[in-house]
Amino acid sequence: MRDYNKEYRDTSERKYSYDFDSRMRRYMMRSFEAYAPRGRALEMGCYQGEFTALLAQRFDDLTVIEASDELVAQARQRTGDRVRFVCSTFEAFETGERWDSIFLVHTLEHLDDPVGVLRRVNCWLSAAGQLFLAVPNANAPSRQIAVKMGLIENNAAVTAAERAHGHRITYSLDTVERDARAAGLEVVHRGGVLFKPLANFQFDRLAGTDILSEEYLEGCYQLGMVYPDLCASVYLVCRKGPQ
Repeated sequence: MRDYNKEYRDTSERKYSYDFDSRMRRYMMRSFEAYAPRGRALEMGCYQGEFTALLAQRFDDLTVIEASDELVAQARQRTGDRVRFVCSTFEAFETGERWDSIFLVHTLEHLDDPVGVLRRVNCWLSAAGQLFLAVPNANAPSRQIAVKMGLIENNAAVTAAERAHGHRITYSLDTVERDARAAGLEVVHRGGVLFKPLANFQFDRLAGTDILSEEYLEGCYQLGMVYPDLCASVYLVCRKGPQ
């Protein structure tokens, strides 16, 4: 039995969330905005609600599914009554509703059966709906450097600390697309968010200095469009496929 409340908390070996993650969410939303239609939206997994708040600024009709009741409470404090929250696993969630935009951001890697959940997502999309699927990137330069340093066995390894936080797989652009296609989804766009030369803790230590300026981060964002496979996160935009 998984303890979803325990999995998101920091451990002595690894933090769950960094200030860098907050910056990433803003760049993620910026990458999605050009493709996201108006209408009804579903967020799958909300953490503490920071990305939820960004979505609520765009969508008047937003539903969130989250397995941790503690995270639901924290996210609801950010959004109030603007968002409908459902405390459930994705596997147990039953609905006849359909959504125009579904956001599965930095969550697929936590699932025991990612393809099975993506098949369910395919059913939840409206006829013209789109899934926005983003995962941390196994091939980010910061991770490749950690491999060369002997800190991680290989790019796609799941470390003990990551597993304690509920990670089941470390995706790259090709493997996340493999699972999306296996679930019957049609991939219409792919990309990366923010070229990542440094680890999260290194970004946090340098934030606010003249070394890591907003201009530098903007440069990393722009460069990520050129080299998506070297970004902090990779993403797909998917349409409903045959069922």
